[in-house]
Amino acid sequence: MNINKIIKEREKWYNWKNIAPLRRELRELKEISATFSLEDIIKIEIEDEEEFKKIYSLAKKLKPWRKGPFEFKSGNRNFFIDAEWKSFIKYNLLKKYFNIKNKKVADIGCNNGYYLFRMLKEKPKKIVGFDPSPLFKTQFDFINHFIKSDIKYELLGVEHLEFYQEKFDLIFCLGVLYHRSDPINSLKSLYKGLEKGGELILDTFMIDGEDEVALTPKERYSKIPNIYFVPTINCLKNWLHRAKFDKIEILEILPTSLNEQRKTDWILGESLNDFLDKEKPNFTIEGYPAPKRVYIKALKYS
Repeated sequence: MNINKIIKEREKWYNWKNIAPLRRELRELKEISATFSLEDIIKIEIEDEEEFKKIYSLAKKLKPWRKGPFEFKSGNRNFFIDAEWKSFIKYNLLKKYFNIKNKKVADIGCNNGYYLFRMLKEKPKKIVGFDPSPLFKTQFDFINHFIKSDIKYELLGVEHLEFYQEKFDLIFCLGVLYHRSDPINSLKSLYKGLEKGGELILDTFMIDGEDEVALTPKERYSKIPNIYFVPTINCLKNWLHRAKFDKIEILEILPTSLNEQRKTDWILGESLNDFLDKEKPNFTIEGYPAPKRVYIKALKYS
């Protein structure tokens, strides 16, 4: 697989009719100095109030904002990008389980890069985000217009990782595996993308039970069409073993809460509250167990 050729081809996606106007407005933003903080709310402050109007206008056009939040301020004016996910909840949950100082890090399915920006404070050697969405890449470029980081963002998916030009010390794969119709093959790609001794931090849907089985939704799970397998933890461990991972550690098991994922003015359409049975909130609208996540760390020993 010629990764450079794929990267070049995918640059044409910026010409899609729904993306090209956004890219043009982004290019037209002034190169202005900004101050920022990379805490739970990523805050960006600028002094140009006239440019602030354009920034707000473009931010609204870039909806839906799935990951965040972000806040922009200029003088006594500000606006808050209240993303669907309070992403700091997951980031803070995982932070105690990793050390990325001076390491090469990849985030697979990085969305708009919220986690990538948060990782800058940990002083990694290199950060690369992978996500095949030109809209999310444009959101990332919008935020990075002010932060001016050296984060690299590739319009690539997990299936490209093993062919990428470098390997990583730590790979995050958060909320991706259940979207893959061949989860074991995806785990093998993640394994091949790691350096020897490298670590994977994985977050995926799970169902309760001791059996080594997975739920296979008939059509949709939580109204989402591309959810293929929701495993028990023992099933997921088997998948990881088949992909050759060692030292599999369960970090956390938590249900997805209505505090963490919810509908806001900065998304389009529905969110978690709409995906659950109103009378039996422990079940999805389809009658499956409500979303619960398992967080796992796994090692590439050899």
